[in-house]
Amino acid sequence: MNPQFWHGRRVLITGHTGFKGSWLALMLAGFQARLAGYALPAEPVSLFRQAELAALFAQHDEQDIRDADRLAAAVQQFAPELIIHLAAQPLVRRSYAQPQETWSSNVMGTVNVLEAARHCQAVQAVLVVTSDKCYQNQNWPWGYRESDRLGGHDPYSASKAASELVAHSYRQSYFADSGPLLASARAGNVIGGGDWSEDRLIPDVVRGIQQGVPVSIRNPLATRPWQHVLSCLDGYLALCERLLAGEKNFAQAFNFGPSAADNQTVLHVLQGMQTSWPAVCWQQDAVAGAVHEAALLALDATLAHQQLGWTPRLSLAQSLQWTAHWYQQVLAQPAAARSVSQQQIAAYLALPV
Repeated sequence: MNPQFWHGRRVLITGHTGFKGSWLALMLAGFQARLAGYALPAEPVSLFRQAELAALFAQHDEQDIRDADRLAAAVQQFAPELIIHLAAQPLVRRSYAQPQETWSSNVMGTVNVLEAARHCQAVQAVLVVTSDKCYQNQNWPWGYRESDRLGGHDPYSASKAASELVAHSYRQSYFADSGPLLASARAGNVIGGGDWSEDRLIPDVVRGIQQGVPVSIRNPLATRPWQHVLSCLDGYLALCERLLAGEKNFAQAFNFGPSAADNQTVLHVLQGMQTSWPAVCWQQDAVAGAVHEAALLALDATLAHQQLGWTPRLSLAQSLQWTAHWYQQVLAQPAAARSVSQQQIAAYLALPV
């Protein structure tokens, strides 16, 4: 990733009010990109609101990604060079309770983004962000590669696999010879300060600390490919730079995940957080297993390493330390959310590649 590359670039982010979108906005604003955002209103407790990020956007639309006409109008109005599509229903357990919302947001939302891009001449590149859960999970002890079979047991995972199929179809049907270069990004479990989502491990841990109760853990031995949000976004932007440079061989799917050593259990992550924050505590959830969740999941990011030269700059241990530090600082001084985040971005950029 080259921060100077982004000076003056016009970037539209869908889902900019979410966790990843907020960090991405801070990064790109720091690189002096011009930003537009299209997303549902931010949750009352969110990094977007804590850090007062609306001011970073030249165009800020609080709309539903499923509204194709409004989205198309927003894209035409801003005329971005790049669209980074993050907007989604992102939670596995919520997808069981709200399957229609999950499918319509994640699949038709992607269709709407690509249709808007198809009809806007200014758009040179699109990145569709899906998930490591887009693969048909076989509980393999090795990482999934981009060529492995797509699928999904729960509605969320299956909808992300379907989003990948949508991206592939548009790439072949509409963008093969002309139009924007289209890639997709499949990232592992992303952690970092400012995530307040329901039913996610670290936000649940933080809420437990605030309430003075141990967090309930469903599957302490479940293994995931954990990585810091800044490592993940570093990969996304490195890929987008190649797309905007017109390098057609990068218009494909890429995994962004940690080294094999950082594919670790939920219990390992909790213990790592506790090292930096002794107040972290947990207990086994008595109703674990009520819905299906994969026990073992890993990503093979060799393609991103070899073709993009991307590797996570933060180990899992460092990621947990940075995450604990963010929450400790911001819980003590809520108005510091933006400055603490900017400090971590600067520290990340100073790390060796």
